Amino acid sequence: MPALDPHERPPELIRSVYKRYQRMKGDDLEKDTAILDPERLRAGGVDSGNKLRVVDEWNHQHLTATFRRFGGDHAASAPSPQTSRIPVYEHDDIPGLLIVPSLLPPETQLTLLSRLLHRDLAESSHLTNIHTHYHLSYPPSASSFFTLPPTSSALVAHPKDPSVHRPLNISQLLNKKIRWTTLGGQYDWTAKRYPDATPPPFPSDVKGLLEDMFTNTKAEAAIVNLYSPGDTLSVHRDVAESSGTGLVSISLGCDAIFVIGTSSESLTTTNESSGASSTPSTEERVLAIRLRSGSAVYMSGASRFAWHGVPQIVPNTCPTYLESWPAGQDVKDTEFEAWRGWMAGKRINVNVRQMWD
Repeated sequence: MPALDPHERPPELIRSVYKRYQRMKGDDLEKDTAILDPERLRAGGVDSGNKLRVVDEWNHQHLTATFRRFGGDHAASAPSPQTSRIPVYEHDDIPGLLIVPSLLPPETQLTLLSRLLHRDLAESSHLTNIHTHYHLSYPPSASSFFTLPPTSSALVAHPKDPSVHRPLNISQLLNKKIRWTTLGGQYDWTAKRYPDATPPPFPSDVKGLLEDMFTNTKAEAAIVNLYSPGDTLSVHRDVAESSGTGLVSISLGCDAIFVIGTSSESLTTTNESSGASSTPSTEERVLAIRLRSGSAVYMSGASRFAWHGVPQIVPNTCPTYLESWPAGQDVKDTEFEAWRGWMAGKRINVNVRQMWD
């Protein structure tokens, strides 16, 4: 893999596209034809640039065993004729970037969401952004932070320096402050590297699900991002791993605008009769993609170390089958009823990478 500087400034074109979509709202966002929307394309839409191509098709029924192993029989319902084959798209401008719309069925999305945010978030070996300035009080074993009602005044995050930060109750933690948690390799966002200590094990069921779908990448580290409308992820490259295998990204909840771009040097040759010699030039290519719940992106090959970021979470776009979470669809399921609708304003992104070759 190439030696890349994690602190390098993104190219100007990529930053300008990012800022454009950070500012764009409402109808302007819906009407912008420059945004690639594979979900709509799959439903009969038109790719105005004619550069988004189907490079593979996955047989949905072949994935049924994977979903059953992960979520049980309820996750293995037969696909409709419209979803029996899942197209895999690649764009001419960003080779190696594979986009798979509607990969995870609703039942699998619900199961994955529950395991990540009930079980894995409540595992103390999985560091979060909160740990930088706070000590967390964890719920009892095999429980969840969502067990406490949002009206509870109990303090769950205690500042390391009370003169700088105030303690947090459960509503403040889950509604506003929690931004990410890590699985497997515990990425250090400040140093932009992985610590030398042996990481906690990657959750085996989530690992199996990911590796069954993306067989070329071992799930060794993941960052689970929790977004609300108004949140962003700045343009960056993932370069801390010593492996160049593909990076997997799974979307759950509200839509996101995902910006990705590459920058490469080439030679521009002038007319020989003028006596001028070839000069180096930089070619930049940028895409904006709308990612919907259940979709996946696989950054491989030339796109593995591409610049990318999330300038916007689109409000009011969470699919109805996730809106109620963590409350159940069945009104008789009252365990997390007080939190009903929490997911309606959230996007959860699971970003998975292989750390070592």
